[in-house]
Amino acid sequence: MTSSEPWIRATADRYDAEEGEMSSAAVLGPTVDFLAGLAGDGRALEFAIGTGRVGVPLRERGVPVVGVELSEPMATVLRRKIDEDTLPVTIGDMATTVVPGEFALVYLVYNTITNLLTQDEQVECFRNAARHLAPGGRFVIELGVPPLRFLPPGQVAVPFDVSERHLGFDTFDLVEQILVSHHFTREDDGDYRRGNSRHRYAWPAELDLMARIAGLGLERRVEDWDGTPFTQDSTKHISVWRKPA
Repeated sequence: MTSSEPWIRATADRYDAEEGEMSSAAVLGPTVDFLAGLAGDGRALEFAIGTGRVGVPLRERGVPVVGVELSEPMATVLRRKIDEDTLPVTIGDMATTVVPGEFALVYLVYNTITNLLTQDEQVECFRNAARHLAPGGRFVIELGVPPLRFLPPGQVAVPFDVSERHLGFDTFDLVEQILVSHHFTREDDGDYRRGNSRHRYAWPAELDLMARIAGLGLERRVEDWDGTPFTQDSTKHISVWRKPA
């Protein structure tokens, strides 16, 4: 069993519309370029493939892609875009689900490793990635840097979006490394829809140790898919770990 909270049908049905910016060419172009370059002539496995925001355009680029997804409603939305033979998806969690074959690339984007709410499960996710990688293959994670520098003493919340249609803020349990993302979204009729989700945040150095436990070594860390250097002021990172050849 996984601690991840599966996305329900209502969330899956509106996911693509609400993530329009993340599905834009400006975002997906560099993302797909980066991943396709690492995959080369090999196969790619996406953990938590969701509705196929990244997996579908990567497959269209010519990279054979296989997906793992915990939420059946999310996979149903993906299946409206591409057939099973072209992009197979296995229903299961990213920490333990095994699919056939070896891969040149395993990747996990958009903060999704934080859906695993314990350190042990996150370690198992790295081990599962290593299990699927061919020698010399790479595991890629896209993840935000915990914004704890914005927390003065006594404050537990950090806003990340304050706009006309949406208010979003995170609250933090600093002992358990759990953040809860809170969302208040204004509907067309003026009513507000409230939602929240729990996540276990982790620092880049902690992920490097998880990778070492899984037998992987850090090859590269950058700030974004364009390859901007990672610095102490970066708010997110793209990290690449490699399995020894």
